[in-house]
Amino acid sequence: MERIKGIRKLTDNRFLNLYEQDAVFRDGSNAPYYVASRRKTVEQLKSVTHDNHPDGVILYGVHGEKKDKVVLVRQFRYPINGYVYEFPAGLVEPGEDMLEAGVREMKEETGLEFTPVDGGSYGRPFFTTVGMTDESCGTVFGYCMGEPSVAGQEGTEDIQVVLADREECRRILKEENVAIMCAYMLMHFIASEGDPLAFLNDHK
Repeated sequence: MERIKGIRKLTDNRFLNLYEQDAVFRDGSNAPYYVASRRKTVEQLKSVTHDNHPDGVILYGVHGEKKDKVVLVRQFRYPINGYVYEFPAGLVEPGEDMLEAGVREMKEETGLEFTPVDGGSYGRPFFTTVGMTDESCGTVFGYCMGEPSVAGQEGTEDIQVVLADREECRRILKEENVAIMCAYMLMHFIASEGDPLAFLNDHK
């Protein structure tokens, strides 16, 4: 059974657009289903291409000689009209691979130098909020050096850089607004011993 009979683009914005799908449900009924996407045209939607190309990257960066801090950002987000803790992240630009995007975004958002490590299958693109968007992001893992700086941020961004140890991560999870993908990664960071990225040795 064909599950999507047609798709219409409803908006024409720079970073995100709304599409209306003619959805056919399991019981044979049908209704409009609205999808947000970073794709520019109907033909590029993942429901059409089935190509899971990453729209963005999430950066799991470990900082310090003892590898005992994780790099976070506390960012103002308009959908909640408040601040939320996240991992540094950003969009993959045309012609850019995920590692290049990761190094660039880490520098722009935090001022830190980022050395990626091979994330294997753990770094491949996974879907974010799949009930409302076809967006997928890959994770770039690595080690950070240097002092935090906001000099590379755009004027429209309101981002504070946080180098958090395990105790601070526990506090953040208990008391603060946290993006869910960040929350899961912080749980991993808290539970890890020694190098938090050592688990990547088992990714193959």
